[in-house]
Amino acid sequence: MAPNLHELLRSLRVWDPQSTHLPPFDPSAAPATPLPLFTEWFAAAVAAGQTEPHTMSLATSDESGLPDVRIVMLHGADETGWSFASHAGSRKGRHLAARPYAALGFYWPVLGRQVRVRGPVTAAPSADAQGDLHARSTGALAAALTGRQSEVLDSVEELTRASEAAWEQARGEPEAPVPSWTLYRLRPEEVEFFQGDGERRHVRLRYRRGADEERWERELLWP
Repeated sequence: MAPNLHELLRSLRVWDPQSTHLPPFDPSAAPATPLPLFTEWFAAAVAAGQTEPHTMSLATSDESGLPDVRIVMLHGADETGWSFASHAGSRKGRHLAARPYAALGFYWPVLGRQVRVRGPVTAAPSADAQGDLHARSTGALAAALTGRQSEVLDSVEELTRASEAAWEQARGEPEAPVPSWTLYRLRPEEVEFFQGDGERRHVRLRYRRGADEERWERELLWP
C-alpha cells in the first residue's frame, strides 16, 4: 500500500531532543558584523556532527523574475562575500547573468539554527575560479569536465560515456582548465541568524548594511 503523505507528516517531530540541542543565543553579545558569527555557528554545526553543514540552498530568478532554488556547496566566506561555483551556461549561471542577485539558506537542525544571506552576485576572475576548482577533489574536476550542466540528456548511457572520459582526463591532467567553470561571490546586503527555541520563542537577529556600505545595522525580528 502506498504511504500516506499526511500521516507521515503528522508523525514527524521538529528538533527531537534525542538528536537536537537548542543552545541559548544572546543577540546583545553578537559581533558588530555577520561574518564572525557565521564562522562561529558554522564551526559549532561541524562540532555537533551536522551532516554536510557546508551545503546550502541557492535561490535565483530567471529573466522573467520566476524563482528557482537548489542545493549547492559553500566554497568559502570572507570579506568579499559568500562563494559558490557552477558552469556559466548552467541554469543558475544563466539566471545570474540575467539577474545578478541571489539568496542563500543554511539549515543546521542538530542545533535548530538557520542562516539566511542575500545580496548581489559577481563572477570572480577566471584565475580564481580555476584555482578553486583545482584545489578540490579529482571527482570535482571530473564533474566539471563532463560539462553540459542543465542541458537535456538523451540517455544515461551518454552520461556514463562522458563521465568516464572526464574521469580519465581528470586523473591524467589534474590542472586541466574548464573555461566555463565560474566562481560566484555573493556580497551580502542582509544576513539573518535564526536560533530555534523549544517554547517557540525563536531568536532572529538580522544584519543589514548601512548607508555607507561598510557599517552594519542590527535588529531583532519577531519569530
